[in-house]
Amino acid sequence: MIDFSTQYLGLKLKGPIVVSSTPLSETVDNIHRMEDAGASAIVLTSLFEEQLDLESKALDDDLSRGTESFAESLGYLPDLDDYRMTQDVYLNHLRRAKQAVHIPILASLNGATTGGWIRYAKDMEQAGADAIELNTYALATSGKQTAFSLESQLLELVAAVTMAVKVPVSVKLSQSFTSVPNLVSRLEGAGAKGVVLFNRFYQPDFDIEALEVRPTLHFSTPSELLPRLHWAAVLYGHINIDLAVSGGIHSAEDVLKAIMAGAGIAMMASALHIHGIEHIGRVLADVEYWLEKREYQSLWETRGCLSRRSVPDTSPFDRGNYIKTLSSYSLRQTVAAF
Repeated sequence: MIDFSTQYLGLKLKGPIVVSSTPLSETVDNIHRMEDAGASAIVLTSLFEEQLDLESKALDDDLSRGTESFAESLGYLPDLDDYRMTQDVYLNHLRRAKQAVHIPILASLNGATTGGWIRYAKDMEQAGADAIELNTYALATSGKQTAFSLESQLLELVAAVTMAVKVPVSVKLSQSFTSVPNLVSRLEGAGAKGVVLFNRFYQPDFDIEALEVRPTLHFSTPSELLPRLHWAAVLYGHINIDLAVSGGIHSAEDVLKAIMAGAGIAMMASALHIHGIEHIGRVLADVEYWLEKREYQSLWETRGCLSRRSVPDTSPFDRGNYIKTLSSYSLRQTVAAF
């Protein structure tokens, strides 16, 4: 019997698959099904600070400010009138979820102001969240914004929240930062216990007939996994906080790649919308088969084996591989022509 146990944010988990933030977790019935299918933890759908201020006169100001920093929570999602969860509904759902299952339940918070993040993080902790995921997306839309200011704002938010709560806090990052290793190291210093690689940028589409810019949402594909594997492999062994891979996890191979890169868990959401919640069990069975065939005793034995610090040739992670890859492709094309 393969030992699937892993660790994330100081939590001992029974397996590597954690359900990422998704509307599927908005019902207790689905949460039961996720646990039964083999999920080791569940991140509830995000609570957006904007949901809690719909009647505020300062809403327009909050939206304008947030658009420059946390894009996922604003113009790239449906109209605020479509939001279903208020603070009380969210917290009650969190309490019910905790009572319904035996696996950890993580709350997810997407805020735009420091005060909002702190206030709602405390409420989530009091409602029983085992950990809190700060769901962020830094996006500069003004020429006056600098990379330094965006990173400083994020670090201040994380430091404020981690000082306000006792439960572990993870940060779901975008991949648009200039130096991911430097930022992750500073997030560790700010008190974060984990980093999720990466948030997905829901880019708007253009309707050329109606001359409108409209929000769009597409499920992830396995091809999105590559930059996440890259940075997990680069970071592994050089930081003391946990890594999670999110975005592009669809199969047993994807889960194994994430763990081998150095992640403690692989987060799954889109695959559950496509294949159903029970897909978790099928993926875990495939992971077990792969490990048994190669005579592993535990999944943990594979962690980090393909990280940058573990492989003899680090060029695939470095600039030198850029030239090698392009040259190799050009050579194949030339040979094919003959």
